[in-house]
Amino acid sequence: MAELKDILYKVSITSSYGDMNVDVKGVCFDSRQVKQGYVFVAVKGTQSDGHQFIAKAIELGASAIVCEKLPDTIHEKINYATVKNSAQALGVIAANFFGNPSQKLKLVGVTGTNGKTTVATLLYKLFGSLGYRTGLISTVEHRIVDQVIPSTHTTPDPIQLNSLMAKMVEAGCSHAFMEVSSHAVDQDRIAGLKFEGAIFTNITHDHLDYHKTFDNYIKAKKKFFDDLSSDAFALVNADDKRGMVMLQNTKAKKQSFGLKKMVDFKGKIISNTIEGLELDVNGKPVWFKLIGDFNAYNLLAVYGAAVLLGEDSEQVLTMLSSIKGAVGRFELILPGSKITVIVDYAHTPDALKNVLDTIAQLRTGNEQVISIVGCGGNRDKTKRPLMASIACRYSDKVVLTSDNPRDEEPMAIIKDMQTGIGPSDARKTLVIADREEAIKTACMMAKERDIVLVAGKGHETYQEIKGVKYPFDDREVVERMLKLFAN
Repeated sequence: MAELKDILYKVSITSSYGDMNVDVKGVCFDSRQVKQGYVFVAVKGTQSDGHQFIAKAIELGASAIVCEKLPDTIHEKINYATVKNSAQALGVIAANFFGNPSQKLKLVGVTGTNGKTTVATLLYKLFGSLGYRTGLISTVEHRIVDQVIPSTHTTPDPIQLNSLMAKMVEAGCSHAFMEVSSHAVDQDRIAGLKFEGAIFTNITHDHLDYHKTFDNYIKAKKKFFDDLSSDAFALVNADDKRGMVMLQNTKAKKQSFGLKKMVDFKGKIISNTIEGLELDVNGKPVWFKLIGDFNAYNLLAVYGAAVLLGEDSEQVLTMLSSIKGAVGRFELILPGSKITVIVDYAHTPDALKNVLDTIAQLRTGNEQVISIVGCGGNRDKTKRPLMASIACRYSDKVVLTSDNPRDEEPMAIIKDMQTGIGPSDARKTLVIADREEAIKTACMMAKERDIVLVAGKGHETYQEIKGVKYPFDDREVVERMLKLFAN
């Protein structure tokens, strides 16, 4: 519990009415969750405007309202504060209400189109192995030391974020690592948080259904770095042409990593096999359990961040060499099987190309590459033909299937994908809308030593169809098929 004036600290208030000393029992921006003594923050969202639900919030017991525009009816016993930006105010209010937990943690945010989950997860695992109590906020799951909390969004809303971090502080965590999505930056979900550092992995074609233009997408990522304080670090992939753009206006300490340019944390690939990756890191050869060029970048980002957080470089490399990657990220299923099956979350054109590039490097002879690819419904349609085109270009056979069709018809999504397939590639393409049947067919087609890629869903344990999430795990289906065909 806190006083209203305390949770409004550092909020840009344009006007206030009522008693600012009143006790606040909770904060929310969803009127359905309001309880007696809560503050309701009316936020203009992408789907609805919270200002339309102020009366409902008061009816359910809200004692204070924070809004951009006062309602037509003012209640004498209700306290009001108007602000310029409710979404930004919500972040600051949530941070204040939970005691500003990000200020009590070394919080590092990871942003970029690809690699966010792997980098954040590796940092969480690394600092745990270095003896710290750590927290993780990611697409796959949230963790407070060893406690696992299911994740629904890449970056939760400000109330969930600060609640999670407060629990991390209570559990004795010293560090926290989180994915920062472009949506979260654009919607001010990270307002009020203090970051020790920020990492930029890369930026490629994604989320144009939301941002509309690639320039808007870049600006959303860049805003994260623009808002960093002078005592934070900004670590970027210099091999990505937008990497240095992220640093242009930041006050943070500017640092870089990469494989090709002169950078602070330099890597060189020595060998890349299905067993792992050998890298020269700032002049020191190290073997890692992760595979592929894209993971070389992820490892350099983790190494750089750890050193910038004050850890010994030798110890970091020693610990990092024994850590496995994130679930559903270039994950080899049942190693030693007659066929090699890799499950990966690749759901953007660039991510799919990276994975298939890596597989091409791992081929030792005449193995076939069979790719299973789908695209999500109600998402950026412009990437669908690109995904199919890339799959055909880098694979011997391609099975087009469902991903999470959501409210769209699976075959309509597949038809969009097919527009990216030229006449010469049509013969090596199969359409099997049922995802389990597609995986089964690919495994049946594969001969000994062939490589099957199951792309798009990675760690997900469901398939979303018409508003319902049905249990479905690519890894479990693949394992079952491999055992079935082994007999």
